[in-house]
Amino acid sequence: MLHPVGSRGAGLRNGSTGAWQRRLVGPLLAAEVVAIGLTATLLTAGALRSDQRESAARAMDQRSSVARTAVAGEAERYGHLLHAVAAGLGTDARLTAADFAAATVPLNPAGLPGATSVAYVVPARADAVAGTQAFWRGRGATGLQLDPSGNHPEHYFSIFRRSLNDVAPAAAGLDLAPSPEGAAALTESRRTGRTAVSDPYVLLRDRGLSPDRQQLSWLFAAPVYATVTRPGRFPEFRGWVVLGVRGLNFLRGVLNTAGQGPLGAQLYATDRAGRRIRVAEYDPGGGRQLTRQATFPVAGRQWTLVTAADAADLPGAGTMPAIVLAGGLSLTALLACLVWILATGRSRAQTHVLRATAELRGAERESRRQAGLLEAIMDSLGVGVTVVDESGELLLHNPAARALLGVGDAVAGLRDWQQHYGLLRPDGHTPFPMAEMPLVRALRGEASDGVEMLIRNERRPDGILVSVDGRPLDADVAGRRGAVAVFHDITELRRYETDLAVFAGVVAHDLKTPLAVIRAHCETAAEELADAPEGAQVAEARAALDRIADHADRMAALIDTLLAYTTARDAPLRLGAVRLGPLVAEVIEQRGQASRAGAPVPDLYVGPLPDVQADAAMLRHVVDNLIGNALKYVQAGRHARIDVTAVAGPPGWTRIEVADRGIGIPDEDKPTVFESFHRARTAAGYAGTGLGLAICRQIVERHGGTIGVADNPGGGTRVRFTLPLASAADPDRTADPDRTADPDRTALDRTALDRTVLDRTALDRALAERAAAADSTPAPPAQLRPAVRAAAPPHTPGAERAGTA
Repeated sequence: MLHPVGSRGAGLRNGSTGAWQRRLVGPLLAAEVVAIGLTATLLTAGALRSDQRESAARAMDQRSSVARTAVAGEAERYGHLLHAVAAGLGTDARLTAADFAAATVPLNPAGLPGATSVAYVVPARADAVAGTQAFWRGRGATGLQLDPSGNHPEHYFSIFRRSLNDVAPAAAGLDLAPSPEGAAALTESRRTGRTAVSDPYVLLRDRGLSPDRQQLSWLFAAPVYATVTRPGRFPEFRGWVVLGVRGLNFLRGVLNTAGQGPLGAQLYATDRAGRRIRVAEYDPGGGRQLTRQATFPVAGRQWTLVTAADAADLPGAGTMPAIVLAGGLSLTALLACLVWILATGRSRAQTHVLRATAELRGAERESRRQAGLLEAIMDSLGVGVTVVDESGELLLHNPAARALLGVGDAVAGLRDWQQHYGLLRPDGHTPFPMAEMPLVRALRGEASDGVEMLIRNERRPDGILVSVDGRPLDADVAGRRGAVAVFHDITELRRYETDLAVFAGVVAHDLKTPLAVIRAHCETAAEELADAPEGAQVAEARAALDRIADHADRMAALIDTLLAYTTARDAPLRLGAVRLGPLVAEVIEQRGQASRAGAPVPDLYVGPLPDVQADAAMLRHVVDNLIGNALKYVQAGRHARIDVTAVAGPPGWTRIEVADRGIGIPDEDKPTVFESFHRARTAAGYAGTGLGLAICRQIVERHGGTIGVADNPGGGTRVRFTLPLASAADPDRTADPDRTADPDRTALDRTALDRTVLDRTALDRALAERAAAADSTPAPPAQLRPAVRAAAPPHTPGAERAGTA
């Protein structure tokens, strides 16, 4: 009897202990909620404070971008308005003061901040000043007095003038020649046929003001060309429409119009000597904690806008962290009370816990099943798949990827991938730059397709060529940032393409041999007919021989062009520093030697050209092709006019422009003019295959550049293409010092290099033969006559340059 009683007492004591434990659950949970709530509140308040600073930085970026866009857009608008006025004046065959006044009336309500006046300026030699004055007085410039200043071979006088923005009018007849900046802008505008802007200087009209009222200003100049009334004539140059713009008034007006609040700014302009000059400074007051800088082009010049503002004046500043702190404390107290209440509903809480546990276990089973399925799929894929996280650590590396890379051991981070796996550029020598790896680019948010690289290491001494596609992982779906790359083995495909290119070169050589024989027989037959008595049959035979030789020449040129198209796509690049100026001069000289006697002498202008990083032979083909097109596609009876210039491109790049005054390219043909076998409808009367510009595009794109075409102001075409500067060559392309330090690696690289050279020997020989034929063979004679062949070397297949295509 005692035992049951003792057991019951023990049960009562255990029940009492459990009751006390259940009573403590609520306070303990509430205390935990309070601790978590305080921690979360403090962290949130700190994060908000950090977000305020980031918001101020974003607002500063946005305002600076708007200000930069406003300044650049306004300057561009000035140029467009000036160009439109110049075009309108050019249509007036007899320009008078009334015509100028009517043409410039829309400029008054156009809202041009900083503009002082617009004027019509004409050039006049020192001995023609009196005649020019009398001429324009007869056109309505009453009381015009031309007063030349200084001893200049040519003066630039303002004839008509309209004041803008209520600026006091200045007298007409002002000579701009004493101003080097303004005269240089006028000369550049007349030479290029485009709107030009001067270096900053004090306008001649403002030099009489006190120093504190003077401002650095610009002179915008647009050339005025007469409308061409008859085909075959160049547009007549008449003068300029010029616009004076005061720098400080321009900057203040643009920023006030943009409405970006208390934003200070400084505007700089780079002059022709490369110096950066501060033109204007606008200070609305306030601090200068945040600054931004942006550089942009204006009519061929570089302007720089530096903006500054106080973080307290930007959106986002306020008392939000304090409000969040107070709200977080209140919410923490409320949640603690709710937890206290909910903790008393034990059964309900247990039910929720059991249900949640069951769901979690089910989700875990499903997750394991999905993981197993994904692993099976990855193991069965024939292409390599690699996934890394945001720090470059491997998350997934399927067997196909390990087999392609050869080295099975993983390496921490992406920085050692190149050396560990032996990643090289397709040339087999240059280490692949880490910044260009598809996985690295994908981590930056860039997608890449078909990036080719060579993998060569101890386990793959011969190396394989792979094509890699890279994509960034969607953080919302994957749960974390990362990148995925897919590897395709294209070794056999490239070997097949190389064999095909070699086959094309051999076929081209074999096809040209019978053509040479046909040409030689034609010449022999022509010599036999030279002594034959004149007659209808002899004349018909000579004409037939001429047609046969002409068709043989055309067939040889077509074979050379097709071979150049193949080599431009597949031939290996031999990159090095190329002096572009001497290369262009050599092409022009050889083009001049190959031109026919009696042909119109072309007008050539070659500006300063930089040194570039390129394949010299392929770059020479591009230059020869573009200059050849400019010489060929001109109207009958007119001489060609060609300008070869260079302007600054993106950092480390230059943009080469070849401009002509030829027949031009219609707008509907511009999007497809670089496609293979495409010819514009305006080229119907000219010989060619439609492959010349396609070859140029392939060569430029293989150098990493772009090529495009646009209309040339005044008529003709302007072809632009970009190339990397020699001074900005990729440092990763230099020799790897580890190759000389490690004898085993050096021997391995030498073996692979020998194999690569053997594989590409035939293709290089085909390219070299074509270049030698193009350089050594003169232009073909018009007909097969013994006297003509005695004066010039025999014509051989391949004499016609690819640039004529």
